Amino acid sequence: MLSFFIPIFVILVMNVYMYLNVNSMIARINEVYDSNVRLSELAENLTAVQNSVREYLENKGTTALNEYYRADQEYRSSMDNIGSSYTGTMTIMQKNIQNQSSKYLAVVDDTVQAKRGRNVEGYRTGYEEAEQMYADLQNCIYSLNNEQFKINSDNYYILLSSLRYMEIISIVILLFIGVVNILALFLLTNSMTRPLVALSKAADKVAGGDFNVDIETPEAGDEIGRVSRAFAGMVGSIQLYITEIRESMSRESRMKESELMMQTRMREAELRSLQAQINPHFLFNTLNAGAQLAMMEGADKTTEFIQNMADFFRYNIKSIDKDVSLNEELQLVDKYIYILNVRFDGEIHYHKETDDSLGEIRIPSMVLQPIVENAVNYGIRNIEWEGHIDLKTYRVGDMVHISIADNGVGMTADKIEKILSGDGIAADPDKNDSNGIGLGNVIERIRIFTGREDVMDIISEGEGKGTEFIIKVPMHV
Repeated sequence: MLSFFIPIFVILVMNVYMYLNVNSMIARINEVYDSNVRLSELAENLTAVQNSVREYLENKGTTALNEYYRADQEYRSSMDNIGSSYTGTMTIMQKNIQNQSSKYLAVVDDTVQAKRGRNVEGYRTGYEEAEQMYADLQNCIYSLNNEQFKINSDNYYILLSSLRYMEIISIVILLFIGVVNILALFLLTNSMTRPLVALSKAADKVAGGDFNVDIETPEAGDEIGRVSRAFAGMVGSIQLYITEIRESMSRESRMKESELMMQTRMREAELRSLQAQINPHFLFNTLNAGAQLAMMEGADKTTEFIQNMADFFRYNIKSIDKDVSLNEELQLVDKYIYILNVRFDGEIHYHKETDDSLGEIRIPSMVLQPIVENAVNYGIRNIEWEGHIDLKTYRVGDMVHISIADNGVGMTADKIEKILSGDGIAADPDKNDSNGIGLGNVIERIRIFTGREDVMDIISEGEGKGTEFIIKVPMHV
């Protein structure tokens, strides 16, 4: 960075120096001929005075008179502007011009006044005198201008030579700085790129799997030397790192496979355990016998109850590991509520409001009944007011929502969090009215089925204000 910024700074300083000097010389060159310009303006204004006097004497008009006064004023101003920087004989010539100009202007003014006073002889004599003085003044101004021009020309060539000399010096200095800068950059970049090239070749070999490389480590303490030494140290241990990573990945892979196998076996064992809780043939034969006996005795309500019981357990056994339609799950809930109301003499007030267009949506089996069972057992079983369970199905965007709400004891936020995290209420197989499937199992099976984590919301405003379970499944899984 220094090798770059120092030459830039020097070049910038040189350019500023050249700029200031060139501007100074240009200003001095412009001043060289300024005196000649002022003398030329003085001669032109003198001619304007003479011409305006002649015009007035010939026409005697107001316009001509005004033109005379204007030319007179401009000539006087030009006399004040010619300066007093003359030396030697030019100083005498300048004073002579000033004295003659004063006399000339006085004669011209008398001539104009004589014309205005109709003194014909006076203004004729005055004009002839003024004309002679005008010619003498022009000669004096011309002579002074020529002398000044010679001096100015010499000064101009001196300044021009100095400007060219400065230009040559500046170019030489800039070329010298450029050459030195290029040489310094070449040496610097070579000292940087040489170890970098060697490091790059070594890195290519390491990338190809060859760790037997000879890495050049510069003695300099700069960044390149530190990188080279760090790379050399890294190559010495990289093989060990690769071996450790491979062993770690292998162990992790084996652990994941073992974990998946354990999960699969646990789920299989869980399903077998659930199915093995009831002897299907004995149960169905017993229920069918009871239904036939009730029919023969004319007990229609008993027949309907036993048939609902048989349908409920048959669905439980055959569908536990399958997905079903929403309508099938809703029918199972209807049968479950019917059985409960027979047992508890109609204490459970159940209301269902469903969208028929969602009936064929596929969901895991046995996910609604466990939630309804939870609402009964833990929500409205022991309340002192009339218990209600409301079931609704509706669509929100591309999701199907199934709401199961009760007006029971409610649920705390901590308990809701535990249920959603899998640490909440589990099924109690010892309870006579439990089917053995807990809420954690329901939530986990819905997550596996949909491939989503956000599959259930549990809403409760507090103690005694009921609880609402909302299952969320996509329209198309």
